[in-house]
This record gives sequence, structure tokens and C-alpha cells, in this order.
Amino acid sequence: MYKSFYGYLMGVILRYTKNTSDSEELVNDSFIKIFKNVGNFKSPINPEELQRSFKGWIAQIASRTAIDKLRSTKAQFYVDDLSEDEHPATQVSTASELHVNDILKLLNHLPDTQRLVFNLYEIEGFAHDEISKMLSIPESSSRVYLTRSKNKLRTLYLNTMVNSYEKNG
Repeated sequence: MYKSFYGYLMGVILRYTKNTSDSEELVNDSFIKIFKNVGNFKSPINPEELQRSFKGWIAQIASRTAIDKLRSTKAQFYVDDLSEDEHPATQVSTASELHVNDILKLLNHLPDTQRLVFNLYEIEGFAHDEISKMLSIPESSSRVYLTRSKNKLRTLYLNTMVNSYEKNG
């Protein structure tokens, strides 16, 4: 099971962390939780949905493990913590569609809290009230973090496209 789902969970965790060593540690922590709680997994009635259901269950454990780690490293989340510093953007594919790795590189330029809220809302599909409970922040702060993360991603994307055009153009 470890070999089969390691890459999948690494992909889930990388949406929340910036470096590979932290991600590897969190994937291993996730597997420990999965093995300890596998008896709690509720198998779907339709056997054809088993793998998809199991993958969703382990992905949820992995994302919660990453969130817990981020929360423990930063005891409180405040909207004022959001820095507006511009980080140099990484090279993005000049094709009109972004590749997954390009998007992950752009996400890594977001401050931790912005990246966390963006992942929870846009990728995991949580509502702002759920995010506010998970992170112990006001619902309005969750909305602010999301808006700022989208604005920052838009700016980073545009900067990378301009840089790419200048290099290739």
C-alpha cells in the first residue's frame, strides 16, 4: 500500500508545503495515521468505488496532517501576517495552459496562510466557515486570505508571462 499510494499522497502534501523534506516527513506521518485508523475506513456499498473512496479518505488524512503541521508551526493566523512582498516568479511554460508543476511553483511563492486557505477552498472544496473552524480564524479572514492569494497568483502569473516573453520574444 505504501508504494502504491506514496506518490499520490506526496502530490496532496506538496500543495501545502514548500520543500520536499517536509513533504516526505508529512507523507510518512500520514501513512502512520492511515495504518492506525484503517479500521475506521467505511467501505462503499458499490465495490467499483472502493479505490476512489479509499484515495479520498487517505487524501483527507494527508491534507489534515499537513494543516496540523502548518498550524503547529504558526500558532496564530492573523490577516496582518500577510506580506505583500514580491518574490521573484519562476519560469512558467509559455504554452497557454499551465502545467501542474508550474502551478505548484507559483503556489510556493504564496505566504503559508494564503497557500493554505487557497488549497482548502479552491482545491479541497471547503467552505469559508469550515476553513475558519479548522484554522481558528474568523470567516472574514478566510475570505481575505483567499482574495489576496488569488491576487498574488495573478500577479505572479503575469510576471512570469512577461519574463518569458522578454526572454523568448
